[in-house]
Amino acid sequence: MWKLRSIFSLLSFLLLFSSAAAQRSKAPPSKWQTLNGDEPLVIARGGFSGIFPDSSWFAYSLAVQTGLPNVHMWCDVQLTKDGAGICFPDTRLDNSSDIDIMYKNRKKTYVINGASVDGWFSVDFTLKELASVNLKQRIYSRPPNFDGILNPILTVDDMVSQIKPAGLWLNIPNDVFFSQHNLSMRSFILSVSRRVIVNYVSSPEVGFLRSVASRLRTSPTKLVFQFLKPDDVEPTTNQTYRLLLTNLTFIQTFASGILVPKNYIYGVDNSNYLLNYTSLVVDAHTAGLEVYASGFANDGALPYDYSYDPVSEYLSYIDNGNFSVDGVLSDFPITPSETIDCFAHLSKNDTEQSKILIISSEGASGDYPGCTDSAYEKAVSDGVDILDCPVQMSSDGIPFCLGSINLRDRTSVAQSNFSNLAINNPDLGIVNGIFAYSLNWSQIQTLKPAMSNPYSNFSLFRNPKARNVGNLMQLSDFLAYANNASSVGGVLISIENAAHLASKLGLGVTDAVLDALSAAGYSNQTTKKTMIMSSDSAVLSKVTNSSTYERVYFVDEDVSDILNSTILAIKKFATSVVVSKSSVFNVDSAFLKAVTDVVPKLQAFNLTVYVHTFRNEFVSQPWDYFSDAYVEINTHVSYMGIDGVITDFPATAARYRRNRCLGYKETPLYMSPVSPGGLLTVMAKPDMPPAEAPDPVLTESNVIEPPLPPVAERPPTETTGNGTTAPGPTPRNGQPTLVVTTILNAMAILLAAFVLCC
Repeated sequence: MWKLRSIFSLLSFLLLFSSAAAQRSKAPPSKWQTLNGDEPLVIARGGFSGIFPDSSWFAYSLAVQTGLPNVHMWCDVQLTKDGAGICFPDTRLDNSSDIDIMYKNRKKTYVINGASVDGWFSVDFTLKELASVNLKQRIYSRPPNFDGILNPILTVDDMVSQIKPAGLWLNIPNDVFFSQHNLSMRSFILSVSRRVIVNYVSSPEVGFLRSVASRLRTSPTKLVFQFLKPDDVEPTTNQTYRLLLTNLTFIQTFASGILVPKNYIYGVDNSNYLLNYTSLVVDAHTAGLEVYASGFANDGALPYDYSYDPVSEYLSYIDNGNFSVDGVLSDFPITPSETIDCFAHLSKNDTEQSKILIISSEGASGDYPGCTDSAYEKAVSDGVDILDCPVQMSSDGIPFCLGSINLRDRTSVAQSNFSNLAINNPDLGIVNGIFAYSLNWSQIQTLKPAMSNPYSNFSLFRNPKARNVGNLMQLSDFLAYANNASSVGGVLISIENAAHLASKLGLGVTDAVLDALSAAGYSNQTTKKTMIMSSDSAVLSKVTNSSTYERVYFVDEDVSDILNSTILAIKKFATSVVVSKSSVFNVDSAFLKAVTDVVPKLQAFNLTVYVHTFRNEFVSQPWDYFSDAYVEINTHVSYMGIDGVITDFPATAARYRRNRCLGYKETPLYMSPVSPGGLLTVMAKPDMPPAEAPDPVLTESNVIEPPLPPVAERPPTETTGNGTTAPGPTPRNGQPTLVVTTILNAMAILLAAFVLCC
């Protein structure tokens, strides 16, 4: 009964979009550098195995719905004791199913490829015995929430009859093993190819492919030789795959193509940076062989060169100006589908298909330390519209750009001579901080900027080679740079902690910003937008006298709703609002739960709405977005109609804005927004994430702040060997506190699965 309900749920929200995207619109013709000049093929490994259990009905169904029209389904074929061919991702059944629970006492040990392997194997079970076995997610970092629905093991015939894929790719990973158990994979393949169209058959075993080559020569089936690790030994020739790669003419005698791990084409060094591409694709094409690349997954450890953007990775294999692989094997087939149809053969000068405003978050802080000249230069190169500067104040009253008042967050101060200045600031809620206002500008300039790594607890780090690259900038220098950058449409100046700085430290940050803007000519600027942002209404109220500035109210908490009276209060001091992604879509345990009314309410009162902070790291996205930053941006833009994005990775937003699929009359499913709460409807009730307390409603009392206090008389300075500074803050025990590096607790953030909406 549950299986029927689950199938109905999946079909229900998929069918919502079929009318809007039933046909794929054709992109402008372009010459692909594949062997035959055709666009690369997308092969869904076990279906959409990045979210649902590999080789399950749900995985195959979702892959068909969200991929290119010709997306091929990959099936790793295993044989049962009675000779039935099943789709299963591993020779060991216990890796991806609950067979170890169903048949606890039937564990066996076999020698496979020369190694002794313990587990449960298909050769020991009839198809009837496997009928009660349920597939489960085999990758621990992926959601287990779909293991509770019925995911029976599918035969090859079941998959074809139920899924009706446009193309079928059968992979034969262990013919030798099955032959040792008197099971003929050759006979099965020849038999199934008479019943259904098999487009591709691949295997890492030369002997198997040669055994079927003559019988399949007149069929539409292509044979593909699969390369394993370079030093693994192929059982027929007893040669390593590295050696076989040097003899492509031999492979061409029994196969029409090769399937290689992606690092055969682009190697990676020990620091996880790309090496130069090899000649493999060109050499194989010269030999008349197609080349298919495997190992693509949005939630993998991508080389740093790709800035955690899987679309960039795919483009390097299919649209690099030198060659294109003939197909890619992916756990997330939606992403190569959108790459091929929407993003390939684009240039930075192509027409923008969306009017979304792109605002940087500390420059391109996903690639360089935030608020440095390097981060700003990269943001401009990437196509940002608005450069941002979060303003901090030095002890000598110099406004400069830095993403945190706590220097420990963005600089090397903890490793400097100023580490003894660490102190608690209960007013700001910061423990053991070393604050910008404790050092003068000359001292701050001696510090190295530091890359922000918001997901270091997941071992996801940003561009380590550039961890300390760049120079911090005074506000005046930032304004001059932005003014001279012809492609930049304006600046966003962020002011926080103004009341504290004024009353406790005698630093007037708001006045300093207004003075700097005026001195740089922004007070009467007509060609560039000038935005001033704060979570303090008093700051924005002080700016109201300047009609040339766009006043942006920053909602500094996740909210589930906003009262009309609150919006009217905001309109008295702001013309636009920044809200978090979680204030647009409610999220429970990394699954989208529902859409809020926050954005449409604000826009109904003629307030512009920007959303923060968009990042490429897959753990930053709910599962529903498929670990794909473009799906996340598109859902906010196309579904909610937001006016702008604030992002650490402007290049991703700029590429999204140019993607040709947005200009099609019928938007393809892989560029359609997701349906909030859609995935939750597929789960069994015991596997649904626990309900979390709702976010608060934003009320008028939350947004109205008292006027800014007058700037207090500044405390006297003292002269030290390092120059003139304000007195160093003293901890409660009277002794300087050494900075202690805190270790963040890892959280199990689930990855996104994709359910599309019209």
